[in-house]
Amino acid sequence: MRFVVTGEWSRNRLLQTIVVLYAIYVSALWVTNALLYFNKMSLSYASVVEYYLGAPERFLQPRSYQGLLEVTHFHLFAMGMLLLVLTHLMLFVPISNRLKAWLIILPFAAAALDEGASWLVRFVSPWFAYAKIAGFLSLQASLATLIGVSLWAVFRGTSENYRSGAGP
Repeated sequence: MRFVVTGEWSRNRLLQTIVVLYAIYVSALWVTNALLYFNKMSLSYASVVEYYLGAPERFLQPRSYQGLLEVTHFHLFAMGMLLLVLTHLMLFVPISNRLKAWLIILPFAAAALDEGASWLVRFVSPWFAYAKIAGFLSLQASLATLIGVSLWAVFRGTSENYRSGAGP
């Protein structure tokens, strides 16, 4: 935080390098997240339902409680840490506080929807497949936005708006 308040943010090349390298790393995670999703299913209702509920004619078993629990356990920790770091960077971006709040809240909501919809499709109703698709797309969009805004802030190169609070 000191780097932002003192204006060192725009002059500290090592700090900027860390943010850029982290953005590249998270971009690779973003790509692999999409590849994993599309390796299992598509953006169609039927493919999501088939993945979670199985398809006896294709010898696909439904996702098990144990399997969903293990994936959820790992994702809650990993996504929590990822979003903590990415959304924390939004505090240093020279944009309005209202926009910052949206850039912080929406990714967490998208991640919760993406994770929770899996359980809902499997154990409540197949109609939650639409929520799974919406969760995945909104999570991917919000991660891409956070990466882009972080990089924009690094390459913008000014710290004046940080000290002024950047508006309402």
